[in-house]
Amino acid sequence: MIRLTYASTATHKWSAEDLLKLLKQCRTNNGAKNITGILLYANGTFFQVLEGDEATVESVYQKIKQGPRNRECTVIEKQAITERAFPYWSMGFEKINAKELHKMDGLSDFFEHDFTPAGFVSHKNIIGPLLTHLRAKLIKQVSASSHEELPLEHEDPFIRLLHGTIRVGVKFLSFLMVIVIVLSIFDVLYTIWDKISDPPYLLLTTNDLLETFGSFLAVLIAIEIFINISLYIRSDVIPVKLVVATALMAISRKFIVFDYKHLQPEYISATALVVVALGITYMLIQKNE
Repeated sequence: MIRLTYASTATHKWSAEDLLKLLKQCRTNNGAKNITGILLYANGTFFQVLEGDEATVESVYQKIKQGPRNRECTVIEKQAITERAFPYWSMGFEKINAKELHKMDGLSDFFEHDFTPAGFVSHKNIIGPLLTHLRAKLIKQVSASSHEELPLEHEDPFIRLLHGTIRVGVKFLSFLMVIVIVLSIFDVLYTIWDKISDPPYLLLTTNDLLETFGSFLAVLIAIEIFINISLYIRSDVIPVKLVVATALMAISRKFIVFDYKHLQPEYISATALVVVALGITYMLIQKNE
């Protein structure tokens, strides 16, 4: 796997609409070839990073070089890599300006005077900082679309304090749930041992099996609850599928351990309807994904 970095001069001035069309085409083509990277446009110059299989990257670069949108195509760097710098983008895109580069040491003067293919070749030392800046910017854009439920960064110090306090509480609940899970596992072991150690040995009756299954499901439900708790400090997206799956598992467990001799038919029917409703909900969520 290699990373190829090149710069070229645009054959004409590119409008925002033209750039969007180009970006869409790049993402479609690169996604099919498992190529990732980023495309930067400024001052009539394209700066692009291509990452992927060497033969594929070389083929794509040659096609770009011979295309109508570039002239003075110049390879700046070509190096073997073990991991991608832009693994999540079939082609990230930035249209950068001088004001942004002024914030980066050594790049403001470069942008004003040397943002050309020849300038990149003679200033290879800026490639590393530039790629780091572009990667951080793309990650920030992605993060902005998935805010945390309890962010520690907030303009109000009191809100930050409250969020921090709740986060500590959530972590403590997660810790307690881990203890519950461990104890539940021991309970499963004890239940199995208790059932097979009574005469007739190593034989389980139907009621024994139901009780054992109930212990197993209790552990699985505890694990699902732990995951739900921990999600509060990781994402603001309500994990609908996980919540529905947890509820479905919990209500199904009740069916397994029901004592049908002492339950009213209405109660059993109502529980069955809940299971059907949750099952349909889960199916629709799964289908939508």
